[in-house]
Amino acid sequence: MMKIGIIILQVCLLYVFFFLGTALKQIIPLPIPASMFGLFLLFLALCCKVIKLKWVEDGSKWLMAELLLFFVPSAVGIVNYQQIISIQGVEIVLLIAFSTMIVMGMTALTAEKISVRKRSEQH
Repeated sequence: MMKIGIIILQVCLLYVFFFLGTALKQIIPLPIPASMFGLFLLFLALCCKVIKLKWVEDGSKWLMAELLLFFVPSAVGIVNYQQIISIQGVEIVLLIAFSTMIVMGMTALTAEKISVRKRSEQH
């Protein structure tokens, strides 16, 4: 039960950075989503050691594990527009496949670089 409370508090802390990003978006009107401003602020706070990684690690792991749930409503919404799928179905499938390959490739490269860096730090 204690673990659930920690995760809830960490997710709330992540939301604080989202709200700070939203406020910063109001001040700096760049064509960047407010959530990206929040992620940048979180990144700066982690780099400057204002907050510790362990303060947000479990909450972010939980959010990443449940990420699919955030995309299911949009996927179900697409099914309601059968005329678009019938006209541009092949293009949509190719675009999804291509973008998935790019994401998988970039994830693999990033994971490999992190793995090499951790191995070099241990020696």
